[in-house]
Order: sequence, then structure tokens, then C-alpha cells
Amino acid sequence: MLATARQLGAVALRAGGAMNARERFLACMRFETVDHALDWEMGYWAGALDRWHAEGLPRRSDEPSGLQPGEGVKGEGFAWRRSEPRDTAVHAALRLDEGLEKVDVNWGPCPAFRVCVLSEDETTVTRREADGSVVRLRKDSASLPHAVAWPVSDWASWEQFREERLQPDAPGRLPAAWEDHLALYRRRDWPLLIGGPFVGVFSALRSLMGFEAMMYAFYDSPDLMRAILAHLTELWLALFEQVLGQVEVDGMYYWEDMSYKGGGMVSPRVFQAFLAPVYRRINGFLRERGVDVILLDTDGNVWDLIPQFLDVGVTGLYPFEVRAGMDVAEVRARYPRLQMLGGIDKTALAAGPDAIDAELARIAPVIGTGGYVPACDHYVPPDVSWGNFSYYRKRLRSLL
Repeated sequence: MLATARQLGAVALRAGGAMNARERFLACMRFETVDHALDWEMGYWAGALDRWHAEGLPRRSDEPSGLQPGEGVKGEGFAWRRSEPRDTAVHAALRLDEGLEKVDVNWGPCPAFRVCVLSEDETTVTRREADGSVVRLRKDSASLPHAVAWPVSDWASWEQFREERLQPDAPGRLPAAWEDHLALYRRRDWPLLIGGPFVGVFSALRSLMGFEAMMYAFYDSPDLMRAILAHLTELWLALFEQVLGQVEVDGMYYWEDMSYKGGGMVSPRVFQAFLAPVYRRINGFLRERGVDVILLDTDGNVWDLIPQFLDVGVTGLYPFEVRAGMDVAEVRARYPRLQMLGGIDKTALAAGPDAIDAELARIAPVIGTGGYVPACDHYVPPDVSWGNFSYYRKRLRSLL
């Protein structure tokens, strides 16, 4: 029988050797002994990387280029696909651990819509996106894209979208070089997750309908919402079954973003009536197949959602935004077995060494408790200098 990453990590520690990133991740998530806490960062706004290159960060030929300042570049702590922008410059300069990767499968609309310009004027462009939404963008990139239309608005549009775009056997769900991906996944020494993007019970509905229409539909069209969720559940389970039959993964990843600074975006009643059954079914399916790390990404204040997520089988959350009222020390005290990633106030980095030292002192007691990956609580913004960021990472490494 092949040894699991967990068993190999235990052997490495007994022999006095270093663990690889996959072993370290699994041991951390299971509250087991690790050689050191994972040395990861969540990511960076492109404007921050542009500034840092001007301030001394060496450029690399394999780092993403041509990004707008408002675009995000993922670090080790945000699961990425090989088609997405991922940092290599900071990773190499600071010698960080290898990070999370997502299985490169299209879990959502397939075939994707053709991205095309629908109209434009002197200052804006209106464009259809790959997911079927329509967005308006400023030509000067002075603000983020503003969505103005979505593909599902009623039963008829849902049924057409379902038949045309949400079938599990649609050509193109697997990448053309799927066998090469599998070969890479099977010899990896870094953690691999299944799920996201589009795999999110709340976020998939929002992607299909838009936020306002979705929120009204929970009350005005509950049968439609349940029909959509039932089909999405069957779609994802069929694809998960196909993937898990070919490769072992280290965890599940939901992308939700279902809370804001004031709290969760849905009431407990809506959560239990619509979302909870989907989570329970998917998470039960995963546990039957040996997947015991189930992570969920949602920004904002998640205090009122934590007990509900735990109730449906989610085991970990991130990024724990400090300015939204999330304190990982308080969360650990109340929920000692909840896995956490993030939790370091990114705004403290701009203030300089004293503020950085105070922020790290605040989260330091949590680092040694297991189940925690310390990192900034979202992408690092461009008001942080390369000198301050380097100081922060040096001081954090001394704690790891």
C-alpha cells in the first residue's frame, strides 16, 4: 500500500528531516506536529507588485505581466489554477513554501460564453464575460468592472442555461492536457484542492443571477432556487466523482464571499433552508472518499456564520479580515478546532515596523496551537512598501 502524505510527514519528523509543503499542510490542518508553520502569503494587488519592483524586488520572466493595478495576483495561501495569475517574484525572493493548487477542471458554465464587446462610448466599454454576465468597465481602469446583467432571471432562462451550459459531460470540462495534469498531480509535493471557482453554494447563485435578484428570489421564487441548487449539486458531485477516481486530493475549497463588514449576507433561516442541504450532501460525499479538510473562503465578518459552517461540515475558513471584526485569537478561543488561514491586518504593514511588530505580537499565541496558517487577511495593497513587507515577512518567519 502506498504511504499517505500524513504517514510520510510523520516519518520525516522522526528522522529529523524537513517536511514538504503537502505534508506540512495536512499535518497543520489536522492539528499534528509540523517542522514549522506554513510560510505562505495570500496574494497581492498588481499595483503593489509594480511598486515593489520599482523598490528593489527582482523581476522574473515567469511572473504575470500586463495586469491592471486593480487585478489580484494569488500567493501560496489562495488556491490557484495554472491559467490564473500567480506570484513568482515574491515567492522566489523570500523563499516561501510551495502553495495550494486547485484541480484544473471547469466546474461551471461549459462551454463558456465568448467574451465580446457589446457597446462602448467615450469613457466606458460594456462587455459580455465568460460566465454570461455583462459588465461595464471604465476605459481608464479607474474603478473595478460593474456588472449590469446576468444570465438567469426566471425559469425559462434557467432551463435554457442549464441545458446549454451546465451538463457534466460537456466537452471541454477537462483541460486538453488532462493526462499531463494527472501525472503532475500524482508526483506533487504541494497540497491539491478540489473545487472553486464557481463551486460555492451562495456564490454560484450570485454568479448566475446577480446579488440583488438572488436575494429577492430566496423569498419570491424559492422553488426556482431549490431547482438551481439541486442541479448544481448533481453537476458538482458527478465531476468530483470523475476526478477523485483518478487522483487523490488534500482538501475541498468553496469560494463564497457571503459576508461583509457588518456580518453574513443571509439569515440563519435562509442558510438552513437553501444552502445547508447542499453543503451537507457534498461534504458527506467528500468524507466518504477520505477528504477531511474542507475550506471555505469568505471575506468580511463571519462570526454569525461560523457555527452554521461547522454544522454542515466545513472545517476551515479564511481570510479573517481584521478590519471587519475578525480576530483569530478570539476565534481560536471560541472554536479551538476550526482551521484558519490569514488573520494578519494588511493595513498594519503600511504603518511601519512598530505597527508590524504589534500586529504580529497579537497573533503570535495562535501560531503554536496548530490548524493555523498566518498570513495577511487578503491581498497586500500598494500602499505597503517593499521595505515594510520584507520586514514583516522576516519578523513573521522568526515566529514560524
